[in-house]
Amino acid sequence: MSKNIRRREALVYHAKPQPGKIKIVPTKRYSTQRDLALAYSPGVAEPCLEIAKDKENAYKYTTKGNLVAIITNGTAVLGLGDIGPEASKPVMEGKALLFKIFSDIDGIDIELDTKDIDRFVETVKTIAPTFGGINLEDIKAPEAFEIERRLKEELDIPVMHDDQHGTAIISAAALLNALELAEKNIESVKIVISGAGAAAVSCTRLYKAFGARSENIVMLDSKGVIRKDRDGLSAEKLEFATDRKIDTLEEAMVDCDVFVGLSIADIVSVEMLKAMAPNPIVFAMANPNPEISYDLAMDAREDIIMATGRSDHPNMVNNVLGFPFIFRGALDVRATKINEEMKMAAVKALADLAKEAVPEQVNIAYGETKLNFGRDYIIPKPFDPRLIARVPPAVARAAMESGVAKAPIEDWSKYEDELLQRLGNDNKIVRLLHNRAKTNPKRIVFAEGDHLDVLKAAQIVHDDGIAKPILLGRREVILELMKEIDFEADIEIIDPKDEKCIAKKDHYAEKYWATRKRHGVTLYDAQTKLRERNYFAAMMVNEGDADGLISGYSRSYPTVVRPMLELIGKAPGVSKVAAMNLMITQRGPMFLSDTSINIDPTAKELAKIAQMTATTARMFGVEPVIAMLSYANFGSSKDIRANKVGEAVAYLHRHYPEILVDGELQSDFALNRELLQSKFPFSKLAGLKVNTLIFPNLDSANITYKMMKELYEADSIGPILLGMNKPVHILQLGAAVEEIVNMTAVAVVDAQEKEKKQKASQA
Repeated sequence: MSKNIRRREALVYHAKPQPGKIKIVPTKRYSTQRDLALAYSPGVAEPCLEIAKDKENAYKYTTKGNLVAIITNGTAVLGLGDIGPEASKPVMEGKALLFKIFSDIDGIDIELDTKDIDRFVETVKTIAPTFGGINLEDIKAPEAFEIERRLKEELDIPVMHDDQHGTAIISAAALLNALELAEKNIESVKIVISGAGAAAVSCTRLYKAFGARSENIVMLDSKGVIRKDRDGLSAEKLEFATDRKIDTLEEAMVDCDVFVGLSIADIVSVEMLKAMAPNPIVFAMANPNPEISYDLAMDAREDIIMATGRSDHPNMVNNVLGFPFIFRGALDVRATKINEEMKMAAVKALADLAKEAVPEQVNIAYGETKLNFGRDYIIPKPFDPRLIARVPPAVARAAMESGVAKAPIEDWSKYEDELLQRLGNDNKIVRLLHNRAKTNPKRIVFAEGDHLDVLKAAQIVHDDGIAKPILLGRREVILELMKEIDFEADIEIIDPKDEKCIAKKDHYAEKYWATRKRHGVTLYDAQTKLRERNYFAAMMVNEGDADGLISGYSRSYPTVVRPMLELIGKAPGVSKVAAMNLMITQRGPMFLSDTSINIDPTAKELAKIAQMTATTARMFGVEPVIAMLSYANFGSSKDIRANKVGEAVAYLHRHYPEILVDGELQSDFALNRELLQSKFPFSKLAGLKVNTLIFPNLDSANITYKMMKELYEADSIGPILLGMNKPVHILQLGAAVEEIVNMTAVAVVDAQEKEKKQKASQA
C-alpha cells in the first residue's frame, strides 16, 4: 500500500456510504404503470421474441453490447498473490470503475471459486451470452495462458487477459517511440526481459510481432537466465529460452539496448546500467518500486530513455491507456475476438498520438509549459482526452480489416463524435485539478485548523502532495485531533493567541494599520483584529508567509469575505470581485457565476464577471462556451433586467471578441443545442455545447447551484473567488472534507497561475 494511503481511509472509502464501488441504475423511464408494463410484463415479451428469432438482436434490445465481465479466481491479485475470489472482489470492482470512467463501458465483476482450468473455462462459457466481452484479470501463470487461449477459441465475443496484454500494448507503444528517439532498429536491438510471468511473456511476443528477433532476446526468471539447456521449462519459458552461455542479469545487461523489467524492485544496479549500450532504453515497471529507481538511473546516464509504472515520473506505463479503449473499439463493431491485428493497431495509435501536439488541457493538468515528443514523453498521458477518439477507432478498423467485426462502422466522423460525448459524464476535471496541483504544491494556510473535517482535508492534501498545509488554531486541540486520525506529519501549527506569536502578530498589525489608518483603523484596532484567525491568515498571505488561504468552514460567508476584501483586495484592473462554482454534472463540467458576491450587477459588471469566469475556466483546461442567462431570448423583452444582459453581451462582443459568448438566453435554450439551433440559428452558440452560465443576479445563481447540488447530487467546487489579488478561497459553511480538498487544490493552482504572471511581468 502507498505510504500516502492509510489503512483506515482505504477501508472507509470502500465501506461508506454504501459498500463497494459500483451499482446498477435504470436507463429507461420507470415512473408510471405504463413504463413498468413496457419494462417487464407484458411489454418485455416483444424483444424476447425478436432475440429468439436472431440472437444478434440482443445487441439491439439489451445492454449486452456495452457490458464486459471482469472475471478472476483471485490467484494472482496485484502484488498480494493467491488471496482467493472473495478477497479479489475490490480489485475487480475497481476495474469496473475504470472501464466506466475512461470509456463508458459497464463492467460486472465475477469472482470464480475454482483453480481448475476446465471448470473455469466452462463456467465462463456458460455465462458468456450475457456479455459483449470478457476481461480476464489476476489469474496466475501458467493457467492464465491456457484459460485465455481456450476462451478465445471457443467464444465468439472479445476475450482479453489484461495482465498479459495491457502492459504489452502500452510498453510496445513506448518502445517503438523510444527506439525512434534512440535511432535504433527493433530488428537489431538486444533486449533483456526481467520476469517470465504472464505480462513478460505477452510483452515479448508483441515486441516480436513488431520485429524483435528471438536471438536478440534474453529472458530471466527468479532462477536467472532462461537457457535452452535448463530442465523443466514450461512451454512459455521454452519459447524465449536462449542458447547464449550466460546465467545472470549482470551478464545479460552488457551491451544490451533495451531492459524491460516486470519483476521485483532494486535488482538493477548502476554498474549494470553503465554496461548497457549507448542510448539505453530502460522500462523498470515493477510496482510500486521499480527495478532501479528513476532518480538513480537518470543520474547514472544522461543518454537514458526511461519509463516506469509510477505516476510521479515521466513515461508511466499504465494499463488504463489500453484496456478501456481496446474493449470500446471491439464492442462498437461487435468483434468476435481481440486479435493480434487489433492489439497492434492500439500500439500504433498510442505511439502516433504521443507525436502529435499536446492539447493545452493536458499541459495544464501536468503542470508543463508544453509537452513534446521526446525522451520524457514517449507515450500519451492517461488524462489525455484524445485517447477515446484515437484508440477505439484504430481497434475497430483493425477488427473490420481482419474480418472479425460483425457490425462495421460506416460514418467514422459520427463515431468519433459519439466517443467524445462519452467523456461528458465523469469527474476527469477533478483529477486534472489535483494532478496539476501536485506538480508544484504551495503553502496553504487553513484558518480553522482545529476543526476535525478541516484537519482531515489537510491530512489528505499533505499525504497526496497537493499542498503544504499550515494549520491555524489551538495547538493542543490540533495535536489531539491529529493523534486521533493518525496524522503524524511535521506540520506547521500557529496559534495567533499564543504568546509565542506576539512578535509576528505585532508585525502584521503594523503592516495592516499602515494600509488602513486613513480608513478609521487605529493601531489598537489592528492589534485586536490580528487575534482573529482570518485576519492573521490573510496577513500571512500578504506578507509571503503562505501562498494561499482556505477558510469559511465554521463561519458565515460574509463574515469571512469581509477581511479578505479589506486586507487582500482586488487584483490590478479588477473593479469588482465575483464568485464562481464549478459543478460536476452528467453533461460534464459547468461553470456558474456569480454565485456568492454581487447581488444585482450592472451590465458592465456582468461582462467583467463573464470575462473573469472565462479566464478561470481556462485555468481548469476548459475552453469556455458562455451563455448569458435571462428570462428572455435575444431582445424578446424590453424590461430593464433583460436589456441589462443584452448590453453585457454587446460589451463582451466589442471588447473581448475572443470569448465565445452570447445571450440574453433562457436556460433551456442555452443547454439544449438542438433547440437553440432550430430557433436561433444566428446565435454564436448555435450547435455548440454550453459549459458556462452567467446569471443576471445573485438570487438566480445561488439558488440554481444549490438546487443542482442537492437535487441531482452534483459535486460542487466553490465558490471560487474571482479577481482577488492573492489566492484566497472561502468554503461554504460546514463544507465536506472532499469539498475542502478540492478547494485547496483550487487555491494551489490559483497560486501557481499568479506566480507565473508575476514572473512574466518581471521578465
